[in-house]
Amino acid sequence: MIPGEFTYHRPASVAEAVAILVSHGDEARPLSGGHSLIPMMKLRMAAPEHLVDLAGIAELKGVSEDGGTITIGAMTTQAELIGSDLLGAKLPIIRETALMIADPQIRYVGTLGGNVANGDPGNDMPALMQCLNASYVLTGPDGDREVAARDFYEAAYFTALAPEEILTSVKIPGLADGHGYAYEKLKRKVGDYATAAAAVVLTMSGGTVGMCSVALTNVSDTPLLAAEAGEILTGSTLDADTVKRAVAAAEAITDPASDGRGPAEYRTKMAGLMVQRALARAAERARG
Repeated sequence: MIPGEFTYHRPASVAEAVAILVSHGDEARPLSGGHSLIPMMKLRMAAPEHLVDLAGIAELKGVSEDGGTITIGAMTTQAELIGSDLLGAKLPIIRETALMIADPQIRYVGTLGGNVANGDPGNDMPALMQCLNASYVLTGPDGDREVAARDFYEAAYFTALAPEEILTSVKIPGLADGHGYAYEKLKRKVGDYATAAAAVVLTMSGGTVGMCSVALTNVSDTPLLAAEAGEILTGSTLDADTVKRAVAAAEAITDPASDGRGPAEYRTKMAGLMVQRALARAAERARG
C-alpha cells in the first residue's frame, strides 16, 4: 500500500527536530532508518501527518569513549557499528549482533537509535542493550534525561519515550578486558526476525564466573533481562546442573506468541537453547 499524505521535515539540529515535534504533537513522528515506521505507514498502522527525518543531523552520528563509557549516536547505522574499531575492541558483541540484523542493504540505512527506540519486540539491539546495562539519552523541550534500557520498554511498541522527545544517543558502561560475549539467534531465513535469540556477557576468573548478564529477544512483548539466570550463573563454574537451572529460569520468563516461527512452547525452548549456546561461546571467549 501507499502511505497516507504527510508533510516531510528535515531538520539540521536536534533542537530544530524537537521544536517540530512539540509544534505538531502526536501528529508528528521522528524518522531514523525507517525500516519499522515506513512499513507500518504503508499498512496504515501508523499515519503521522508530519514526518521528521533525523538523517540531516550530524551530531546524532558517531561512536566515542569518555571515562570508560561508550557513547553511540542514535543515527549511527548498523554498518557503521560493524566497522567501528572502538566497538570492535571494547564491545565486540555489538558488531556480532549487528551482523545478524537483516541484510547488508538494510544495515547501511538502519540505525541503532531506530532499532532501540520504537519498541518492536523483534528487534535485536534492545535485548543486547539491556544485557550491557546501557542507558538511553532522551532529548526533549526540557533538555536531556537518561533512562536505563532495562526500564525503557513497557509493551510492544510502547516505551518511556515521550511524543516530543528524540532518543539521541546510547551510553554503555565499559566492560572488563577479556570478557566473554555471544549473541545467538535462531531465525527461519536471512533477514528474518528471531524465532528466539539470547545475548550473554560474562567475566571469568580461575574458572569461576565473576559477572553474568543474560537477555532475550522476541519471546515476549518486550525484550527480557533474564536477571535470575544471571544470578544463578554468577559465582558458578558453569557446571551442567547450574547451566540447566539458569536455562530453566530464562525460559520461565518468556511469553512468546504462536506464529509462523512456531508454537509458543517451541519458541520458549529455543530461547533456552540460545541461552545455552551463548553461554558456551561466551565462556570459551572469556577463557581465551
